[in-house]
Amino acid sequence: MFARNLSRLGIVAAAMLASTAALAQVSDDVVKIGVLTDMNGPAATPTGQGSVTSAQMAIDDFGGTVLGKPITIIVGDHQLKPDIGGGIARRWYDVDQVDLIVDVPVSAVGLAVQNIANDKKKLFITHSTLAADFHGKFCSPYAMQWVIDTRSLAAGTAQAVVKRGGDSWFFITDDYAFGHALERDASSVVTANGGKVLGAVRPPLATPDLSSFVLQAQASKAKIIGIAAGPPNNMNEIKTAAEFGVFKGGQQMAALLALITDIHSLGLPAAQGLLLTTSFYWDMDDKTREWSKRYFAKMNRMPTMWQAGVYSSVIHYLNAIKEAGTDEPLKVAAKMREKPIEDFFSRNGKLREDNLMVHDLWLVQVKKPEESKYPWDYYQILAKIPGEEAFGPPDPACAMAKK
Repeated sequence: MFARNLSRLGIVAAAMLASTAALAQVSDDVVKIGVLTDMNGPAATPTGQGSVTSAQMAIDDFGGTVLGKPITIIVGDHQLKPDIGGGIARRWYDVDQVDLIVDVPVSAVGLAVQNIANDKKKLFITHSTLAADFHGKFCSPYAMQWVIDTRSLAAGTAQAVVKRGGDSWFFITDDYAFGHALERDASSVVTANGGKVLGAVRPPLATPDLSSFVLQAQASKAKIIGIAAGPPNNMNEIKTAAEFGVFKGGQQMAALLALITDIHSLGLPAAQGLLLTTSFYWDMDDKTREWSKRYFAKMNRMPTMWQAGVYSSVIHYLNAIKEAGTDEPLKVAAKMREKPIEDFFSRNGKLREDNLMVHDLWLVQVKKPEESKYPWDYYQILAKIPGEEAFGPPDPACAMAKK
């Protein structure tokens, strides 16, 4: 009897040790996620507190723990400055033991954070930075791009619009690297699909009066005026075009970057008829509506694709930790690439070998005021853009894609 009891105790002790060993695979006994964003500047509305809220919703929906360990969140404001963003990221990885950094609007800050993630061998998921270099020449086993990039915005929009008859284009392009990349990628797709690019004008960033640029685009008689710009030029160009009667004259505008919060700020009278590509629309189906209404109850506005993407990636990351039995970065990243990403945000999604999350996008048109039936009812979905078509093949410049 005594021997049997000892044997049972041994079995129990072994089980407890095995369980403890499994739980010990979570570093520092906590999974810590850092939301590094713009809390008060021009990117605060499409990212900012909304991204923080989305990350917290994901943690809460997951149950608040993984592998028996708590999941916590930390928030930082990089003020759109690479040195500040880089400094926060370094401190988070070194001192605060952050396991994953998410969001990080503007590419310059995102690239700075990616360099530090590589150096510290910690994970980083960018949502609101668009440079294709993240999964191209600067690709990294530690960094993922989740929502969209310049190529998918430009090429996806251009191809879908040309297919629908918009075969002549004139661009209003922000005169810096981001705008030039959008114009270049969209132009190549327009011409490859039999369309013509009639010209371009390139106002500097934050140009106060865009009238002359819009008038040149209007005078081109191009069917499509492509807005290869980000805030604030893009919204000011659309507003100016509405004042000049561009839409009423039969021309259409295609915004290569526009968010639902931009449309809300502009209002439907100014934005009506605008074509744009998005990876997420809150009112697309029951799944998008259910999550977005929960988000709205917390934020009093509907989410952007960037904010919805934060939730999607955090849930996928936590599931990967659970399935891998560890929060070791490369093991988690490998597990994230194994399974498809099919949720309210992503359709036909997968994390590719270059760490780009490829998924279907949507060509939408902004409704006329009389077509909108309730608040935030802004988009008519015109076409699905398959992910492989929008994002294209992996960039040969990425060493990971060659394996």
